Amino acid sequence: MLQIDLWKRITIWLTVVVGLSLAMPNAFYTRVEQHNDAMNAIELGADTSENRAMAGVWPDFLPSGLVNLGLDLRGGAHLLAEVKTADVYASRMEALWPDVRDVLRPERATVGTIRLQPSEPGELRVRISEPAGISRAMELVRGLAQPVVSLTGAGATDIVVSAEDAEIIVRLSEAEQRATDERTMQQSLEIIRRRIDEVGTREPTIQRQGTDRILIQVPGIGSAAELKAIIGTTAQLTFQPVVGRTGDQNDVPGVGNEVLPSLDEEGVFYILEQAPVVTGEELVDAQPAFDQNGRPAVNFRFNPSGARKFGDYTAENIGNPFAIVLDAEVISAPVIQSHIPGGSGIITGNFSVEESTNLAVLLRAGALPAGLEFLEERTIGPELGQDSIDAGKIATMVAFAAVLIFMGLSYGLFGLFANVALIVNIALIFGLLSLVGATLTLPGIAGIVLTVGMAVDANVLVFERIREELKTAKGPARAIELGYEKALSAIVDANITTFITAVILYVMGSGPVRGFAITLGLGILTSVFTAIFVTRLLIVMWFERRRPKQIEV
Repeated sequence: MLQIDLWKRITIWLTVVVGLSLAMPNAFYTRVEQHNDAMNAIELGADTSENRAMAGVWPDFLPSGLVNLGLDLRGGAHLLAEVKTADVYASRMEALWPDVRDVLRPERATVGTIRLQPSEPGELRVRISEPAGISRAMELVRGLAQPVVSLTGAGATDIVVSAEDAEIIVRLSEAEQRATDERTMQQSLEIIRRRIDEVGTREPTIQRQGTDRILIQVPGIGSAAELKAIIGTTAQLTFQPVVGRTGDQNDVPGVGNEVLPSLDEEGVFYILEQAPVVTGEELVDAQPAFDQNGRPAVNFRFNPSGARKFGDYTAENIGNPFAIVLDAEVISAPVIQSHIPGGSGIITGNFSVEESTNLAVLLRAGALPAGLEFLEERTIGPELGQDSIDAGKIATMVAFAAVLIFMGLSYGLFGLFANVALIVNIALIFGLLSLVGATLTLPGIAGIVLTVGMAVDANVLVFERIREELKTAKGPARAIELGYEKALSAIVDANITTFITAVILYVMGSGPVRGFAITLGLGILTSVFTAIFVTRLLIVMWFERRRPKQIEV
């Protein structure tokens, strides 16, 4: 008997209503977007009358999830950056010098005086005055080696120690270089993502390409230059002892020292020890603030390790200046007035409010472990995105209209039921995309267009089976029931294989391929639901009302 239980009918209609309500905000995209942006601003503390007014343009009790538009639809910035992993090797060797010096000092009777020598980037050269003690010195320095933390470097140590005349040469081992490269890339990806997220941009694409490159695409941002300003700064913060001041950048600072310019004082350069007391990696928080004179500044706080080192240094060097260095520029060089316990302080300088806010964002997100070289940059204007949207709309509407006309002409009233289910299907796709916060791109639109064509396949299979059953002189009710029963296995098999393809595309692909796979996969789920349940429910309701003796399919 052709019937559907009441609870099944209620479940089907509730699913359709929920899907339509989730998709509805996309029909009022600009208004809902303004509402969402205003609500986010209010949550962040900008509770102004303007934001309140903007938040009121969309009722709070209605869903407000939107399908995010990708770079090709919304416009934005595209960057391809190369991470300078070799910079990390040099930093590691510079940071190793104090440890080498401290381990050799107790053995001066054997190795003599210890002097840091000019070294190539990525290596550390230390000369001892007693060549006979070179073996003992190498043994002590090798004691500083640590196991390589990686699956591929199991059993290897992080440094290789060799000797040349009376010089000890320290380099990173090959296993450690590979592990360092991997850590540097992962850390760079995470920090870039955190910096962009701090700005509040929706749905950026941040992906690793090759061994040392990162692809960054951010929809809705003004230009590639703006994006570079957010992520291009390494934000390497260090606190370094001051050796002296000079007015000549070309002064020879001495081994283990460096000359850096002052940010505020033009023509003034500081001679600093290269080995920092504390680095920005030990920061746990940074917030924009104002100093005692009402000028913009940045409050910072160290983790326990950084707080201990910072406190010990300030206690031992009262009356001496120390420099706060950001990206190879001395922001300020205050004189230590007293012991600073607790690991917190304030960075002052010639900042504007915007600059102090951006600096806090950069420090809070963390320092990039290495510099970035931008190999490719593009700004995609919103007018180009609008052209893409218009082209996608036309393609979808043409495909949609063609399918509706074909189904109506081929299957009559049953074709109209399939068309209603197809409209519901498209709404459900957008509802699901809004629910999961997916990003719609041009390939994603292609996936929707493909779904429009595929969505009627299940109905075609069912209707053809009903036609065949009617030819065997079965009654209309039995023919409809058998049509759905016998077509079900073919529908499920065809859609499962396509869904598996969509999953493989998503797992193995990236960027546009993933966008296509998401819309294709969601479209398969909604098309099966509408074909098996929605269309059948419409036919059953019509049949119960009319009770026809014969049907035309």
